[in-house]
Amino acid sequence: MIQSFNSTLLENTVAELSKLPGIGRKTALRLALHLLRREENEAVALGESIINMRKNICYCSKCHNISEKEVCPICNDSRRDSSVVCVVENVKDVITIESTHQHSGLYHVLGGVISPLDGISPSDLEIESLVSRVQTDGIKEVILALNPTIEGDTTNYYIYRKLSAFPVKITMLARGLSIGNELEYTDELTLGKSIQNRVLFSDTFSPKK
Repeated sequence: MIQSFNSTLLENTVAELSKLPGIGRKTALRLALHLLRREENEAVALGESIINMRKNICYCSKCHNISEKEVCPICNDSRRDSSVVCVVENVKDVITIESTHQHSGLYHVLGGVISPLDGISPSDLEIESLVSRVQTDGIKEVILALNPTIEGDTTNYYIYRKLSAFPVKITMLARGLSIGNELEYTDELTLGKSIQNRVLFSDTFSPKK
């Protein structure tokens, strides 16, 4: 276990860095000491970039992706197919799918998946705003691109039920993805093929009457 340091400033820096996901106190100390060894302007540039990011990045009012303006560049791009919306769990999934260059439509970021054990209910997610978009934005297809987990499949089914009253095609990624895998860790070729070969969501189960 790391003992207290002789410097309160170093201790505070290590304490803050160790709050980051995957960063323990040992790693935080190593990063802090690395910054001390670098030129002062490098540390200042890092600090300023973090502050600017936190102050100036917001969430798109339409799709809830990160943006520096009220509406993100993807939603504002007239070259994208606005009739197709890909539903994802988080911003990382938007970045992952964009890297495949196989989706030319828009996105909708839920901000999580339904997980009663974690206290996350449908009302905690951006599901109602998705329903509103389907009602008003001329959307013809909704691609369910959530991670193939129990929580992801539960959320897929909930969205399917919410949208079943509307004349919209609901598809999902082809199950070339391994059960339990996250999109973030799926290679681009496999993910790209899953987008190209997406299937009707209703064909993947036998819904109860």
